[in-house]
Amino acid sequence: MDYILLYIITALGFSLVINIILKKLGISQIIGYILTGTVISYAFGLQEAGHSHELETVGEFGIVLLMFTIGLEISLAKMGSMKKEIFGNGFMQIAFTTLLVYLFANLLFHLDEKTSIIVALAFSLSSTAVVLTYLKSSKEIYTPYGQNATGILIFQDIAVIPILILIGFLTSEGHESIYVILGHTLFSVVVVIAVLFTVGKKVVSWLLHFSASSQLDELFMGSVLFIVISASLFAHYMGFTYSLGAFVAGMIIAETKYHHKVESEISPFKDILLGTFFVVVGMKIDLLLFMNNIVLIIGLFISILLLKTLVMFAMLRLTKANAATALKTALSLSQVGEFSFVIFALASSGGLIEERTASILVLVVIFSMIVTPFFISKISSFVDAKIKEKDVVTDMSSLQRREDHVIVCGYSYVGKFVTKHLEEIDAPYVVIDNSNKHVQEALDDGIEAYLGDATKASILEALHIEKAAAIIVTLDNPEKKRLLCEAVLEYSKDVNLIVKVTSLAEKEMLQDLNITTIVDGKVEVARVLVERMMTCQLQYK
Repeated sequence: MDYILLYIITALGFSLVINIILKKLGISQIIGYILTGTVISYAFGLQEAGHSHELETVGEFGIVLLMFTIGLEISLAKMGSMKKEIFGNGFMQIAFTTLLVYLFANLLFHLDEKTSIIVALAFSLSSTAVVLTYLKSSKEIYTPYGQNATGILIFQDIAVIPILILIGFLTSEGHESIYVILGHTLFSVVVVIAVLFTVGKKVVSWLLHFSASSQLDELFMGSVLFIVISASLFAHYMGFTYSLGAFVAGMIIAETKYHHKVESEISPFKDILLGTFFVVVGMKIDLLLFMNNIVLIIGLFISILLLKTLVMFAMLRLTKANAATALKTALSLSQVGEFSFVIFALASSGGLIEERTASILVLVVIFSMIVTPFFISKISSFVDAKIKEKDVVTDMSSLQRREDHVIVCGYSYVGKFVTKHLEEIDAPYVVIDNSNKHVQEALDDGIEAYLGDATKASILEALHIEKAAAIIVTLDNPEKKRLLCEAVLEYSKDVNLIVKVTSLAEKEMLQDLNITTIVDGKVEVARVLVERMMTCQLQYK
């Protein structure tokens, strides 16, 4: 026990020091956690502990809580609206990448068919832990490429289930019929979804209601952890990954009024366990094996990075995504994911891959996870510098001397009516939207519109919001709306900010911000209805 406490306090102290240094250098804390794992492993001779099932399970719950927070942001309605990103793009990405990697592994490296299939499936996956951690912290999860990447990652996490089933089938040498396995899996899927969305939904609503009404934070936090872990264990018992159960639990809570409170409460636990996950990754590094095969490992990593980037870029361009969004998405998902550890471990223990081959492949995964944080934060600026979209207006230099103009953020349904009324009163205005489609629609309507993310300071500066008469926010997504308002108020506190909301929950979410006017759609409709009623009465009299 004393030794365990020594290991923990040493790891904690080292990770704090190294991450403070890395933070000042602008390097992701993920690198600090991986370095901590490697240093602790060699300092105390804990190389074998890095492969401990118990430690891996604790670390995996960092991914579980990460998927839970993603579920909180993707309700059933939103998942339905993201079906193209999740099921369309996600399926094509895994299918095409798996096919090409299989051909390379089988024909170029002369691996047998079973090994080639396993390697191809493992390398088709990307790192949920690295990519989603960055997208959430940088707020780029709300951008078009962030939404694409999130959708594909969700499908990849779902795809882990049939991949693990396939490995089990290959290991058993076909003793069980593939139809029996698929039938059992389908039955399990139905049971998991039915239980979580019927009984689970009622239990979750009841538990959150009573724990929140108790006004004791520890009871509310305990209820949230109970929900997450219970859903994860139930999914695992039915043969799925822990993170799938947590993701579904998050989607259930997303339908309740508690989802913002839950997300803020769970965040510290998620960050600590994610750190533990990366420490365990660092403990798996075999430095001697890495140095002896460094050329092969780096060569494989570069090959996979280029192959996955090309496949995803071509696939997204076929789905009509613009070049910049397609390239950003492809580069952000070009690494190999953490679930590959599980795939290679199961394949190795089942005799499907030689132990030395599996060890080298694991090092390729770790190397990609170490390198990714260094370049993922540079992707947007790199792509924006290299690719200049020509089908939409991105040059805002004409706004340099603009004053007393109205900036309309968003050109969807409400935005179109706003611009119509602004034209009726002859008010000068411009439209800003980060959707290529919406900007093109505005341009086709003869409106001055620009493509850009209004949460970025550089875009706000180009729009000259400090000289604007007003900024009207017409966005529908509550999270995007809050991010935009925060960015605007941080850039200029004196701006005349007018925001549309559609529910009491949205209004409460924005109450702490110094917004000039919040327009409640339902209240305004009620007011207009009464005004029309009075008009009708006057006319009748």
